[in-house]
Amino acid sequence: MQPLIYSPDIEVIAPDEARLTEEIVEQMAASARDAYERHRHAHRDAHAKSNGILKGELVVHADLPPELAQGIFAAPRTYPVVARLSSAPGDIHTDRIPAPRGFAFKVIGVEGERLTPGIGGANQDFLMVNFPALAFGTIPKYKRMLALLEANAHAPDTFQRLVAGTAHGAKEVLKALGGTAGATLDGLARDNHHPLGETYHTQAALRFGDHVAKLALRPLSDDVRALTGRPVPDTGYAAMRDAVTAHFAHVGAEYELTAQLCVDLARMPVEDASVAWPEDLAPHRPIATLRFAPQDPNSPARLVHGDDVLSFNPWNGVAAHRPLGGIMRIRRAAYERSSAFRHAQNARPRIEPTQFADIPD
Repeated sequence: MQPLIYSPDIEVIAPDEARLTEEIVEQMAASARDAYERHRHAHRDAHAKSNGILKGELVVHADLPPELAQGIFAAPRTYPVVARLSSAPGDIHTDRIPAPRGFAFKVIGVEGERLTPGIGGANQDFLMVNFPALAFGTIPKYKRMLALLEANAHAPDTFQRLVAGTAHGAKEVLKALGGTAGATLDGLARDNHHPLGETYHTQAALRFGDHVAKLALRPLSDDVRALTGRPVPDTGYAAMRDAVTAHFAHVGAEYELTAQLCVDLARMPVEDASVAWPEDLAPHRPIATLRFAPQDPNSPARLVHGDDVLSFNPWNGVAAHRPLGGIMRIRRAAYERSSAFRHAQNARPRIEPTQFADIPD
C-alpha cells in the first residue's frame, strides 16, 4: 500500500478541545505546584526521574527510498545528540515499583521551518516511551485518567502500579474509565527490565515530511540487545540509574531508529493514540542509527543540567516533523507551561544546546 500524503485536514479538532485542554493543563499545573511544595524543588510534570543523560550521534542512513528520505532524514548526515533516560511518573519514587520508561533525544543543529520559534535554538526533539500506545489515547479519555491518578496520589504503590499497568486488576478500572486495556497494559505487566534493552515508541503520530509516521528506537548493538528482557536487580531507590551508569562505564550502545508510515487512517488513526498501528499493514523501516560511546551519564553536573536546564518537547522541532493528534496538541500547552514553571521555580535558565560543549561531562 502507498503511504498517506500529509494534509492538515488529517487532524480533527473537537468543538470542546480548547476547554478540555485548559482544564487538563490546569490540573497538571496544580499537581506540579503540590510536588514543588513537597520537594521544595520543581520537577517535570511527567518523567520526573532521570536515569541518565547521554551524549551521542545520530547517523542518517544513505540511499533511503524517497518515502523515507523526508524531513531531517532527507540526506545522509551525522548529527550530535543529547538524550535523557527517565521513569514516567510525575514525581520521584523508588525504582522497586515498575513504571514505564522514557527515552527522549534532542538532535542538534537541524535545518527547517521552526514549529515554535520562541523556544530558540535549531534542534529537533523526539520523545519516546517503552510501549507503542497509550491506554488513554484521546483528550476526553486522558482527562479521565488524570482524575484516576489524583484519586490514588496518596497511595504511592497503588498509584504507580496503575500508571505502569502492572496491576492486572487495574485493567477493569481502566476499561470502566474508557481506557484501552489491551496490548498496552499487557505489554507492561512485567518486572523491571533494564531500560537500555527496551524498544521505545513515539506512541502518537507525527508528520514525516510528505507523509505521516510513528517512530521507534530499537536496540541494535549486541551489548544492549543482550539487556532486552533482563530484570534490573532490586538493589535500591535508584536501581535504573545505577544500571545505566554501570553499563556506560565499560561499553557504549547503538540503537536503530525506524519509521512506520501511515497507509490507512481507519486502521492507523492519528486522533486516537491508544491504537497501536499494525506492523503487518506497514512495518517499521530503518532510517538512522543512534550511537553512544562509553561515558558517565550520571555525573553530578550532568544530572543537574539534565533536570534543571534542559527541556525536551515534541513541539521543539521543524514543521516537517509536526506532532499530530489530540494528545500531541495537549502536549504543546502542557510542556511549555511545565518547562516555564520548572525553570522559574529553580531559578535556572532554559538553554537549548548548540554543541556538545554545552552539556557537562
